[in-house]
Amino acid sequence: MSGYDVLVLGEVLVEIHADTALNAATAGTPARISYSGDALNAAAAAAAAGARTALLTVVGDDELSVPLLRRATELGVDVTHVHRAPHPNGAYLLCADTDGEREFVYWRARSAGSTLAPRHIESWRPLLTRCRALITSGVTGALSPSSRDAVLAAAHLVHGAGGHLTYDPNFRPRLTDRPQARDLLARIAPLTGLLKTSCPADARALVDTDDPRTAATRLRALGARTVVVTAGAGRLLLDDGALQAFHTVPVNPAPVDATGAGDCFTGTATARLALGDTLADAVAYGTAAACLSVSGRGGTGHVPAFAQTAALAARTALPGRWEERPAGA
Repeated sequence: MSGYDVLVLGEVLVEIHADTALNAATAGTPARISYSGDALNAAAAAAAAGARTALLTVVGDDELSVPLLRRATELGVDVTHVHRAPHPNGAYLLCADTDGEREFVYWRARSAGSTLAPRHIESWRPLLTRCRALITSGVTGALSPSSRDAVLAAAHLVHGAGGHLTYDPNFRPRLTDRPQARDLLARIAPLTGLLKTSCPADARALVDTDDPRTAATRLRALGARTVVVTAGAGRLLLDDGALQAFHTVPVNPAPVDATGAGDCFTGTATARLALGDTLADAVAYGTAAACLSVSGRGGTGHVPAFAQTAALAARTALPGRWEERPAGA
C-alpha cells in the first residue's frame, strides 16, 4: 500500500451547537450535535481537496464514538488507524452568529483525545514515514504532556523521512500558558514546511507583535520555511523567505459561521502542496476553501468540494498580491 497524501494528528470533538447566546441559554434551548475539532476539520478539507487522507487520533468508548467516526468517513477521511481509549470523547458547546462572533464552552478533562502519547506515534511509524504531509497543531500539543510529546515525535518522524509538516500554533490560553506554547513552537518551527498562524491573537501571544509582517519575520527566524499569517477579513500574508506579500482573500456574501475556517485553509493548502501544486496555487485554493466553508454552521458544517474551491480561486484576482516587499524588509 502506498503512503497517504496527508495525515492529520489531533483531537476530534463532539460539537453541540446552541441556537442562542450562551449566557441566554435556558431549559429547552434548541441545540444540535455534530462533530468537529481542528484535526477533523483539517482532515475533511484535505480529503475534499483531493488528498488521500487519514486521521490519527484517539477516540473514546462512549456511545458517540460510532457516529463520530461515521461522520469522518462520510467526509472522505480514513479512520482505520484510529485508537480507542476507555475515556469519554471531548466535547464543546458552540454559539455563533452570522458575523462570525463565537462563544465556546469545552469539556476536555480526561478525554480520550488527551491520552494521545508517543506509544501511539510508534504504532503509526510506518504511516508517518511514508506520508507526503502531516498536519498538527498547538491545540493537540496542549491537551496533555503526553500529547505534546506525541506531536514532537510525529513531527520529527515526518521531517526525518523527508515529508512536509504543516503546523498551526492555535494558542488556547485555557489549555496552556504562553511559555509552554512558545517552547513547543520554537521546537517544532524548524521542522515545518508551512506554519500558519493568526494575527493579532496568536502573534501577540507567541511572538509579541500585532503586525503581520513582523510576526512572519519572527516565525521564520524560528526556522519555519514558509509562513502564512491570517490577519482578519480579507488579509492573508504569505512569507516564503524571499518575498512577503498580502494575497487576495475572497469574501463570502452570506457568512453563517467562521468556526473551522482556518482549519479548512490548512487542510486544503496542505493537500494541494502534497499533490504537487505550487505554493501560490495551494494558498489560493486554501483561501477560497476557507471562504466557502463559512457558509455552513459548525466546524464541518460545509466542506466545499474541490470543484467549488477551484472555481472561486479562478474568479479571484491572481496572483492577487499587493504590498509586496522582500522578506524581512
